[in-house]
Formats: sequence, structure tokens, C-alpha cells
Amino acid sequence: MRAALTYTLLRLVLFAAVFAGLYLAGARSLLLLALAVLISGLLSYIALARLRDAMSAAISRRLGGFRARLDAGTRAEDED
Repeated sequence: MRAALTYTLLRLVLFAAVFAGLYLAGARSLLLLALAVLISGLLSYIALARLRDAMSAAISRRLGGFRARLDAGTRAEDED
């Protein structure tokens, strides 16, 4: 959960920084929003790759544990 929160917060900070930079450069309206989303997305894809991998690994572990408990419950029901 911590990895997902860290990744999300850094994506928001990166978006805000790009948004502010583009605003100061003179971009306005829908162009400002579209460019900020595009540029921050590309930057986060490169700069936050390790955090994204850590987040996906944490989510996979959590889902794996959930699936194991679900399978165990299913087997217990089938034995009855």
C-alpha cells in the first residue's frame, strides 16, 4: 500500500510541477491541461519506473495472498 501511495503522490507532484511550468510559459485553457497530462505522463513513465515496478509487485503479492485464501475457502467448502 505504501508503494502505491508514494507512486501516486509523486505522479501528482510531477503533474503539478509541469502544469505550473507550462502556465508560466504561457499555455492556457485546454492546451495547458492536455500538455500537462501528456508531458507528466511521459516523464513519470521514465522517472518513476522503479516505483511503478515496486507498486505492481506489492499489488501482485497482495492479490496472490487473497487468491490463496479464497482457494483455501473453496476447498474447505468442497470437503463438507
